[in-house]
Amino acid sequence: MITIQELLATGGDRAHAIGAPGRQPLTYGGLREQVGETLEQLNGLGAGRNDAVAIVLPNGPEMATAFVSIAAGATTAPLNPAYTTSEFEFYLSDLSAKLLVVADGAESPATEAAGKLGIPVATLHADTARPAGTFELRGTSARADNPGAASAEDTALVLHTSGTTARPKIVPLSHANVCASAGNIADSLSLTADDHCLNVMPLFHIHGLIAAVLSSLHTGAHITCTPGFNALKFFAWLDEARPSWYTAVPTMHQAILGRAGRNKSSVSQANLRFIRSSSASLPPPVMAELEATFGAPVIEAYGMTEAAHQMASNPLPPRERKPGSVGIAAGPEVAIMNADGALLETGQTGEVVIRGDNVTAGYRNNAEANAKSFTNGWFRTGDQGVLDADGYLRLTDRLKEIINRGGEKISPREVDEIIMEHPAVDQVVTFAVPHKKLGEDVAAAVVLKDGMTTDERELRAFASERLADMKVPRQILLLDEIPKGATGKLQRIGLAEKLGLADAP
Repeated sequence: MITIQELLATGGDRAHAIGAPGRQPLTYGGLREQVGETLEQLNGLGAGRNDAVAIVLPNGPEMATAFVSIAAGATTAPLNPAYTTSEFEFYLSDLSAKLLVVADGAESPATEAAGKLGIPVATLHADTARPAGTFELRGTSARADNPGAASAEDTALVLHTSGTTARPKIVPLSHANVCASAGNIADSLSLTADDHCLNVMPLFHIHGLIAAVLSSLHTGAHITCTPGFNALKFFAWLDEARPSWYTAVPTMHQAILGRAGRNKSSVSQANLRFIRSSSASLPPPVMAELEATFGAPVIEAYGMTEAAHQMASNPLPPRERKPGSVGIAAGPEVAIMNADGALLETGQTGEVVIRGDNVTAGYRNNAEANAKSFTNGWFRTGDQGVLDADGYLRLTDRLKEIINRGGEKISPREVDEIIMEHPAVDQVVTFAVPHKKLGEDVAAAVVLKDGMTTDERELRAFASERLADMKVPRQILLLDEIPKGATGKLQRIGLAEKLGLADAP
């Protein structure tokens, strides 16, 4: 078991570690110096081992190096910069944050929230003339109770689960957890020091932090950190960085495909070894279009915060990739369990469970959640799935997302897959809406492909020919854009409220 600081030993002193569009890259030697300097600065600001340091920074190289550097001597707690003051108050208080880090000159509501809670604020000062990711922390001097470098058992990262109606849970991940996950990802993708990742994922999220940043640093590879996903700028970044891979959520891949036809030169010159997709189900037609467009295999993986991201992944060629599957176990053990805690046989559907070095030891200060989530050493993911004879996992649904229509259990994923077959449909999210008699009924939000037309009646007729009547959405909303979560994922839970459909008919 190693720490993040020890993980950085792989890269050569002069090898490129962190880059950004239009910036001079930071070498591994420079990154290791940055980590050492930050550790001293943190301790001088009163933060030490296992103290939560909230980080509210824009996407980019400084966010990446701040995560790595602050984790060397404290617990990182990245927060979405788009939160409101009241949201920051909740998260900072819930985390018992010892320090807040914001960019110098930033007018973040996090600063106001920290002031109300009496939490000291440190400003991150970066000079764009210097290598990407270099910075200095400045603030009021204080004494750290637990100074020095973190150990493998110390908490490197804390994140909240995405709350729906319940209070979000705190997920602590040790250095051993995140480093194991980074190694699992690097192994499953056969990453080497010659690889170069283009990161477009937000770096307050486990996907970007571990799958893009830490897996690259684990192998001494290079990562270019963009200011965040932007379909209009993606192809210019592709031209400049010349990456060997990128990782994204399905909605980002679809946005890239939507502009690929206008950027044929960039597409033809791209030399991607593979494309990775995770954090939500990738529709098989999107996978096929990505592969045809870029001439590179698309690797769909399965991850969640409690597993420090990756649990399963489709393998690289020449091994088989199965569209609609999230692949084979890629790090932790993966099994299927019934409601009574018994492990099921191949081909039987049940709850996906995992165990391994990358899995959190448990939620913080939440004995009830831990009792429900762990059974005989296995962590219950809340996802329903089935393993085939080759060990490939197919997710059939999120247990909390299954629509209960008068006692009939309906899989929204199944409805998604059918409606996606319609030639005019670009995106679809099936979700539950309240119903006075049935409890819940089926609805769907649809975005059409550019230049294509259809209507709700035609889509319902299309679905009716392929689905049992009870599964056909009673309402289909045609939208220009489906509301997404902060990380770009399409979210079923809460969508009825967001679309004004929460009142039961």
